[in-house]
Amino acid sequence: MKVPQKGNDVPLINVDELVNADGFLFGFPTRFGSMAAQMKAFFDSTHELWMKQKLAGVPAGFFVSTGTQGGGQETTAWTAITQLVHHGMVFVPIGYTFGAGMFRMDSIRGGSPYGAGFLSGDGTREPSATELALAEHQGKYMATVVKRFARPFSPAPGEKHN
Repeated sequence: MKVPQKGNDVPLINVDELVNADGFLFGFPTRFGSMAAQMKAFFDSTHELWMKQKLAGVPAGFFVSTGTQGGGQETTAWTAITQLVHHGMVFVPIGYTFGAGMFRMDSIRGGSPYGAGFLSGDGTREPSATELALAEHQGKYMATVVKRFARPFSPAPGEKHN
């Protein structure tokens, strides 16, 4: 798919390590308007965390890449939200908090109120300054939300939540 192989310097997270995070920004490519199968398989592997609701109350958001402007950046976020809902996680969209950058029409750019985005084209296009700024904004925005947000989940009576 014209994607370079993952370098050895890119860390992998183990599903069991997810419980240690205070928040998440999941990034993935779009395939036909949905998350890539590899990401879906990752979410599917979280079933033990789901059964115990170990991620309930954790803030999470998405950033995506598509090959074209009509490639499904918003539908990818919509369909991915179901993963968060089943875990009891809190979806944190960026809305229009990026300000005027969300309304710029002078260049091609990815992103939406659902999260930052990148239009990769055939794989040779580099992110625009606006796409990079939106991604940075999303990271800072999420960090602010996570700092203000404590896990509100309380387990059922007689049940432990670690």
